[in-house]
Amino acid sequence: MSDKILVTYASRTGSTAGVADAIGEALSARGAEVDVRPMNEVSVLTPYAAVVLGSAIRHQQWLPETMEWLRTHRAELVEKPVAAFQVCMTMATSKESYRQGVPEWMAPVRALVRPVSEGFFAGVLELAKVPSWRQRLGFWVSIKLGVWREGDHRDWAAIRAWADALPAQLQG
Repeated sequence: MSDKILVTYASRTGSTAGVADAIGEALSARGAEVDVRPMNEVSVLTPYAAVVLGSAIRHQQWLPETMEWLRTHRAELVEKPVAAFQVCMTMATSKESYRQGVPEWMAPVRALVRPVSEGFFAGVLELAKVPSWRQRLGFWVSIKLGVWREGDHRDWAAIRAWADALPAQLQG
């Protein structure tokens, strides 16, 4: 096994993929050898000393394919240092009471692996990319009520800061 780090993710509209890319770039800038790949392209973990995994959040949950991937690779993941991040629009709301529950959405992940670090990041809200008319309507009403704004809410400085701290935490 090398010292290579895998950054893997599941994304619906590309926002989480962008966060994963930024994490990979930050790790590489700190001298780490990194592969950034979607989870559906990762079937073998033996080349990696550590794993950083992330998921978009839908309905206060990690994407189903992410949880399936975690269950499939759990035996290998518990033998490696793992960091986890999630990307959701709730982190972009001005309502602190909404954001307080976000860390609990990591509970199913914690039940399978023990992350050495957890990152919670806002995503991108583009109504045109919201999959169903019902969800679009819900977001539209929330925008009108001031809960959210459309646009890219990713805090690149916070993402890089989290990633910059990972090398020391991922040393097994």
